[in-house]
Amino acid sequence: MILDLDIGNTLSKWRLKDADSSEIRSRGAVWTREEWRPGADIPDLDVVEAVRISSVARRAVLEETVGLLRQRVGSVYVARSTAEALGVTNGYEEPGRLGVDRWMGALAGYQLAGGCCAVDCGSAITVDFVLPGGRHLGGYILPGLRLMKESLKLGTRNVAIDPDSEAEELLEPGRRTVEAVNHGIYMAAVSAVNRIYSEVCDQQGVALPMMLTGGDARVVSRGIQVPHAVWPDMVYGGLEACFPLTAAERAGRMSGAPRVPSPVALEKIRAALAFSMLL
Repeated sequence: MILDLDIGNTLSKWRLKDADSSEIRSRGAVWTREEWRPGADIPDLDVVEAVRISSVARRAVLEETVGLLRQRVGSVYVARSTAEALGVTNGYEEPGRLGVDRWMGALAGYQLAGGCCAVDCGSAITVDFVLPGGRHLGGYILPGLRLMKESLKLGTRNVAIDPDSEAEELLEPGRRTVEAVNHGIYMAAVSAVNRIYSEVCDQQGVALPMMLTGGDARVVSRGIQVPHAVWPDMVYGGLEACFPLTAAERAGRMSGAPRVPSPVALEKIRAALAFSMLL
């Protein structure tokens, strides 16, 4: 079995993948902690022959995790943000400072679509762009839905936005404080992503396919105005592309990859952007 780990600031997500069939056998998540130790809340390491890790947690957390895993598992691969990989050139002035989860998402999106807008809706909402040809432009970092809610300090942090809510409902004025907070932060998030996408496509003269990942991708997706796909395993896809271990991965197939959405014409993006600027 292959254990893939996506260690975030809030959650550490994992999945077990069959090394022979390339099928996903199980998955789960635990809170990112100061000490990460094998236990009932993670898979049995006795069946794991290799581990691939993407981590944005503190260095001490990663070092502790890698040290423990190397005592139990034969091969441990740790993803790093580099100046270039898999045909993509990192857009950061200091490539190593780009969050590795963003780098994995950009690499996965490029392998799948040959140019993309990769949006990760987690503790923060990040938006990264890779042009056809592999030039990563850099990106944007916004507060995530939960972080925005916590910043208001109105006692509503534990009342989550229903991911099944329709976008039209979430964009209406709230009639209770909880609704006003939820609808306000939702409006802020989706408006920012929509505007960022339109502005960058206009500047670069290209309409890129958009892919969303992260814990809040499903709800943010409902307010996105351009064709897009939700890809929960996008960071894992980057790990697969960087460290291919199965026959399917070596053939370029990433587990759970969605159909690439066809973007709207650039002229329509520009027309909508021009109209919004008149309001």
